[in-house]
Amino acid sequence: MITIHLDLLLVERKMTLTELSEKVGVTLQNLSVLKTGRARAIRFSTLEAICEALDCQPGDILKWEPTP
Repeated sequence: MITIHLDLLLVERKMTLTELSEKVGVTLQNLSVLKTGRARAIRFSTLEAICEALDCQPGDILKWEPTP
């Protein structure tokens, strides 16, 4: 299972989801869906923009964990 750690990065960067939305050009609703793990897909361009805004790597956001 893929888990999303966007909330942790936002806390570490002292950034709100609204601020990230403005920097990345993605709606707050779409980022919220991603943050809560309900997204079924993410475009590479969106992932790249998030990584640029948060100064991180894709692996800092997305983690694979075995399904229990």
